Amino acid sequence: MGSTFMGLETSKRGLQTHQSALYTTGHNISNANTLGYSRQRVNMEATSGFPGVGMNAGTMPGFLGTGVQAGSIQRIRDSFVDQQFRGEFNKLGYWDSRSQAIGQIEDVMNEPSEYGLQKSLSQFWSSLEDLAVHPENGGARKVVIERGKAVADAFNYMNKSLEELKTNAGQELDIAAKDINSILSQIAGLNEQISSIEPNGYLPNDLYDARDVLIDQLSGYLPIEVSYSKSGGNASAVAEGSVTIKLKSNGGPEVNLVAGKDAATMNVNKTDGTDGKVSSIDFATKDGDVSVTTDQMLNTGNIKSLVNTYGDQNGNGLLPDMFTKLDKMANAFKDAFNTQHRLGMGLNDAGGNDFFEGTGAGGIKVRQEIIDDPSLIAASDAAGEEGNGNNAKLLGKIQFDKNADLDGATIQTYFQGIIGQLGVDGEQAAKMKFNSETLMISVSNRRDSISAVSLDEEMTNMIQFQQAYNASARMVTVVDETLDKIINGMGVVGR
Repeated sequence: MGSTFMGLETSKRGLQTHQSALYTTGHNISNANTLGYSRQRVNMEATSGFPGVGMNAGTMPGFLGTGVQAGSIQRIRDSFVDQQFRGEFNKLGYWDSRSQAIGQIEDVMNEPSEYGLQKSLSQFWSSLEDLAVHPENGGARKVVIERGKAVADAFNYMNKSLEELKTNAGQELDIAAKDINSILSQIAGLNEQISSIEPNGYLPNDLYDARDVLIDQLSGYLPIEVSYSKSGGNASAVAEGSVTIKLKSNGGPEVNLVAGKDAATMNVNKTDGTDGKVSSIDFATKDGDVSVTTDQMLNTGNIKSLVNTYGDQNGNGLLPDMFTKLDKMANAFKDAFNTQHRLGMGLNDAGGNDFFEGTGAGGIKVRQEIIDDPSLIAASDAAGEEGNGNNAKLLGKIQFDKNADLDGATIQTYFQGIIGQLGVDGEQAAKMKFNSETLMISVSNRRDSISAVSLDEEMTNMIQFQQAYNASARMVTVVDETLDKIINGMGVVGR
């Protein structure tokens, strides 16, 4: 038979357990707006019945319940949904960065506009047509020079602006590497704290949340694989343990970004300048240095997008490709124009002169001799004929000539192709960014439906646990009244 005071102990457990549930509900409500917080619940479980099991245990018709206890206070998470979220966030990190990079290049190219290269070229061709009509006119010659300078300046400006974008992309890579190293270090530190707490039987839920927030952030930079290892000791069955994070790659070496309390240090191995490139991403791990080449990196994540903007190990990328195309166009334009210009004559029968000099979009300019002496412009195709503008006509027609150096395109159509391809790439990046963002929001909403705090639900739980607490308290009163009758009322007869 159970103890006379057994009912008090049963009700006391009910008071303590539902009080813990009320406190946990209050903790959830307090953190309803905390970033990365996962709602927590008290896992209630019935305590062992009376009598216990064994040869010396008392006997009775059945087990008598002894109440409830808080088995654990667990946060509510779904690891599969977490994995989905990080996968979509990783894709968004790539397309968001790429969309921004293309947008910046489009701002530099500034086409179509009233002040871009295409407009400058159009005005230059127009000035040559005017010169062909009035080849002896000094004013018309000066206009040609100014329009030529405007074309060269447009090439120079775009080249310089792209150089600045490349410098910025390199700096972004360095900053991203520092952010990643900070995140890895923090995750390793949390691993160490968690590993020291779990063997004592506790669940450091708030530390789990902090670690998951960091893992989410890391997934935006790099494609990662996450696994867990138990802490041992007296750890709870639902304890998550220490996290191990590995870098996903395309046939590259295995890289442990975080392994227990050890974190890798990442370094971007790149060269600077317009022809600079990222040859590899190096990681210093506890097992030694590991190098991952850019072609071994998956095409996801912010880091790979920045590499694809800056230039990979083969020198390919958004900015290197744009430098190549502009240089190719500038050189083809200069060579075609100079070739025809050398065939003509200036006002003083001076021939064989180049109009432009320099190499590439960054170096092209009008020759200083031409600027100083506009009479050197070879508008005529014959000596001693100041009113002959035939060569100026031929110079103006260069805009319609198919250029072998531009794969058979004209100068105008080649540039239009550059702008068109940039627009297509930008549209694709914007579309993929939108799709990734939509999928990420969908997964995020699904995760929130599982892990986020619902104030309505918590208010319902609060009322439920409060009523259970009050009922347990009332049970204590009932047992107390029963004991009072036994102690003070039994054996007193006739009173």
